[in-house]
Amino acid sequence: DLQGKAQNARITAAAATDETDIRTSLADKIETHRETSFDRDRRAVRVRETVRLGAITLSERMLPAPSGADADRAILDALRQDGLSLLPWGKEAETLRQRLGWLHRGLGAPWPDVSNAALIDSLDDWLLPYLSGAASFVAIDPGVLSAGLMALVPHDLQRRIEALAPTHFDAPSGSRVPIRYDGEWPVLAIRVQELFGLDRHPAIANGTVPLTLELLSPAHRPIQTTRDLPGFWRGSWADVRADMRGRYPRHVWPENPLLATATSRAKPRGS
Repeated sequence: DLQGKAQNARITAAAATDETDIRTSLADKIETHRETSFDRDRRAVRVRETVRLGAITLSERMLPAPSGADADRAILDALRQDGLSLLPWGKEAETLRQRLGWLHRGLGAPWPDVSNAALIDSLDDWLLPYLSGAASFVAIDPGVLSAGLMALVPHDLQRRIEALAPTHFDAPSGSRVPIRYDGEWPVLAIRVQELFGLDRHPAIANGTVPLTLELLSPAHRPIQTTRDLPGFWRGSWADVRADMRGRYPRHVWPENPLLATATSRAKPRGS
């Protein structure tokens, strides 16, 4: 029983009941809500089930990890909130993204914009079709990121990626040296001995874009950066040679590098 007005009402008599009776007698007024969200601490998708009678919470529990479309949507929501760094970027996908980014900056459309903002805005286009209901970022196959990025590239351009922005440079020494695309200009870090005999500057994009060369010592320490290899051979090479011969006597430092044979090895012992 209640006494007084609603604002100052007092309960003067009450009868005990249990949750089972409530669920049975008021079943039509009870609502079950399931909320799918991303748990930052666990880096996984979680589902919380709440059973309510009006403003009263009767029960609340965590359900097993979801799958399918619910999981995919929760993954996308987490990316929109916390950024693309949550994704398991492997070396292949990260390198592809850097190459596409350089092509877009240098050549523009129709090469796709793969900046953070652009990829976040287009998650439904490039990532959602390749998700498979994974309930955590760890469970996402890194290969789907490469597939999704490639889907942004017009089909007739996909075959031109390697020609315009190759992953490696075939050095005169026979080595395949990776090209970096993580800066404004493509960079090739290579030991200087591997370029002996080369009298033209390495370039990509059908020879129109010179690589920035990070010339390295035999210990892979920087010697000099240049975008003019022929000029380096005919200019500062003499000073580099004088400095490096004493530090690395087991490696070749010819007076005329254009007449020397490129190599990735040290001199044989005793030579």
